[in-house]
Amino acid sequence: MKTSRRELLQQAAMAVALPGAAGPQTAGRPARIGLAVSTYSYWHFKPEKYAVERVIEDAARLGFDGVEILHRQMAEETTAYLNKLKQAAFRLGLGLPMLSIHQDFVFPGIEDRQKHIAHTKHCIDLAAQMGIPCVRLNSGRWKTVRSFEELMKVKGNEPPLPGYTNEDAFRWCVDSIRECLPHAEKAGVRLALENHWGLTTDPDMLLRIWRAANSSWLGINLDTGNFPGDPYAGLEKLAPHASIVQAKTYYGGGEWYTLDLDYERIAGILRRAGFQGWVSLEMEGKEPAETAVPKSLAVLREALGSPAR
Repeated sequence: MKTSRRELLQQAAMAVALPGAAGPQTAGRPARIGLAVSTYSYWHFKPEKYAVERVIEDAARLGFDGVEILHRQMAEETTAYLNKLKQAAFRLGLGLPMLSIHQDFVFPGIEDRQKHIAHTKHCIDLAAQMGIPCVRLNSGRWKTVRSFEELMKVKGNEPPLPGYTNEDAFRWCVDSIRECLPHAEKAGVRLALENHWGLTTDPDMLLRIWRAANSSWLGINLDTGNFPGDPYAGLEKLAPHASIVQAKTYYGGGEWYTLDLDYERIAGILRRAGFQGWVSLEMEGKEPAETAVPKSLAVLREALGSPAR
């Protein structure tokens, strides 16, 4: 008996309406996670920048789904350059999930904070021009520990400036983010606060800032390598609220420190948290990216169950 087109449409509508009906997550299969690579994986703030365009080409060749762009790695900010990056990704079938920027809201002086608020708004506009839906934020830090190497030795536990407390920094950070959020919403660009070295080294402080900002336009960028203590305890806390994940690897030994991260265990944490979205590789090892990035991709694919393109 031949089924009419109308009957087929009615059957499809009923399938959508029924709980557990066929769809992208049927038979217990989780939604596919997109794998991106950060341009930072190829350039660890060395004197000579590694061209973003080269990363885009390599990402397509290796089979990544997207490229996360590090703002400081960009050669320029002209509209022509931004469009060039956007079209390069489009031509190769890649997404551009996030622009990672550097800004700092932990300043007693409002003039300093306003400079970083203006910088954040400017970067939101850059992201919008490139069609990037998310901008990574830092909280900032006290800067009482001068070098990053020393900061790592004290596991990010940095004392406040004399006469101030972490409560002051919390308030500055929340107020600064709130000032950026209307600009982000208008541009259609979500902000994602990272557990970066600074005020948000403590996952509980990060969650407190995120909740205080109280906006659907602020998410959390979960970095697997930025935990001074047990990373899995921190991951369990942040994973249910993560908008995007950065996955660290350290082939050849880390540039600043080395962690032995169990990505099978991390994948389980993300699955239990119901995470669906982008996981972006940040290869932070001393081994050349040409060999370390493909190794990292293989590890993430196997752990996350993300098939090759």
